[in-house]
Amino acid sequence: MYRESKNSKNYRKRVLLLYGGWEGHQPECFADFAENELLGDFDVVRSQDLGMLCPDLLASFDLLVPIWTFGEITDIQETTLLNAVANGMGIVAWHGNASSFLNSRPHKFLLGGQFVGHPGGNDVTYSVRFLGNDPLVDGLEDITVTSEQYYLLIDPAIKVLATAYIDGDNMNWLSGVQMPVVWKRRWGKGRVFYCALGHTLDVLEQPSITTLLRRAVRWACRSPEKYYTEVTKQEGLQLY
Repeated sequence: MYRESKNSKNYRKRVLLLYGGWEGHQPECFADFAENELLGDFDVVRSQDLGMLCPDLLASFDLLVPIWTFGEITDIQETTLLNAVANGMGIVAWHGNASSFLNSRPHKFLLGGQFVGHPGGNDVTYSVRFLGNDPLVDGLEDITVTSEQYYLLIDPAIKVLATAYIDGDNMNWLSGVQMPVVWKRRWGKGRVFYCALGHTLDVLEQPSITTLLRRAVRWACRSPEKYYTEVTKQEGLQLY
């Protein structure tokens, strides 16, 4: 099948929208949201097959959006993913991806954090504060959500972009802990973005979060060509 060269002005960045895993997180519903609301300017390939994590296939993508909770990847798939990001493919992930591929320590390292619990269950009301320390979150209004509140183990090398105070509920010794909710990081030549929100679709549909994710896919995408550089400059986003 003919595709435009990456050097062509008509080349559209290619995104692998990889979704599946635990059905409780409604991966197909969130994949529809991502394709329709976040990825309109991209050439999107949707797949529910982790077999896409092979060198010949993954090398052709500029961005990976993994909507996947639990599941397992093989050693070869793990190595392929880490190498693809180190070579410049970006990742934009949210919520359940911090609890995916639990057999893979390198995946946790790549993402920058690991889910370990959500004290209080599904109905904790809490505020998310954007730190205003990066163009990705510049001008975004703080939000209040009623949802799961993720407690995460965090890599200190990430750049934290938004935080929330842990409610704690029956784990009252955790109350008041300031927990990262949104972050970004570098991995070799690649850029990785994660947002802990997204247990239900209505949270991602809040204007601040939708705007954030739209900015993130442009920021994380492999070394932007002229069109994406212009879009990035218009939105004031840093490439690195």
